[in-house]
Amino acid sequence: MEKRPLSFYVLAVFFGLFVLFLYGPTLTIGILSFQGPGGGLTFPMQGVSLHWFRELFEQQAVGDIWGAFRRSFVLGLMVMVTTVVVSVMAGLAFRKRFKGSAVLFYMAITSLVIPSILISLGVGLIFNQLGLKVHWATSGFGSQLTWTLPFGLLIMFAVFNRFDKSYEEAARDQGATHWQTIRHVVLPIIAPSLIGVALFGFTLSYDEFARTLLTSGSYNTLPLEVFGMTTNVTTPVIYALGTLTTLFSFGIIGAFMLSVWIAGRRRARLGSDAGKGV
Repeated sequence: MEKRPLSFYVLAVFFGLFVLFLYGPTLTIGILSFQGPGGGLTFPMQGVSLHWFRELFEQQAVGDIWGAFRRSFVLGLMVMVTTVVVSVMAGLAFRKRFKGSAVLFYMAITSLVIPSILISLGVGLIFNQLGLKVHWATSGFGSQLTWTLPFGLLIMFAVFNRFDKSYEEAARDQGATHWQTIRHVVLPIIAPSLIGVALFGFTLSYDEFARTLLTSGSYNTLPLEVFGMTTNVTTPVIYALGTLTTLFSFGIIGAFMLSVWIAGRRRARLGSDAGKGV
């Protein structure tokens, strides 16, 4: 067996420390969420139980946890759908050069380098100046799109930059209309990328804090609610909430990955349905 060089072990230790740094806090919160009824926010563990998970489903005096979760979930779906639709449309539009395309592109991604809290402040001020109500479903929705859309655009630009146009030409040669070509050829081919954009849109929205801090109005999203709990909750119930939301996030990621796998299997089994009737 070939002897591994010293650099292999150095890099292995570095990678292990990176993984520990990345997932260590999450694992710590997960462990502490199973504290016994008399346990606190730190080690050592005072028994093991599901007491604090049960506390989550009882009436809380510290805030509206499940209302905040519903708002974050609905907002995440709104941002996800909008991000996918706009990103695909922009990707199709930018396949051909047009006057001002470079300026428009840089304007679209500029929000990535602007501090998030300034975006939140600016959107909130605009709504106030226009006499519009600051609400998580309006101003909060808009401020989060400034975060998710640039990522969606960059992904779709990369996808269409390496898209083989011969597939579309073959479909048109077979008599497919422009809409049929997009629906039966383009969209099935880029479906895995669309699922990736959707995952980006939902997860970035679901855990966004800074851009909704000043744009959510009177009703908190889940990240804002959790932040508020850190100032007045002194029990592991906050860890139980963190554990459940982390499991929910992993469940969402797993569902999207399963969708990609199913779409790939279906495409491999059936192939493209270009040319079929609408």
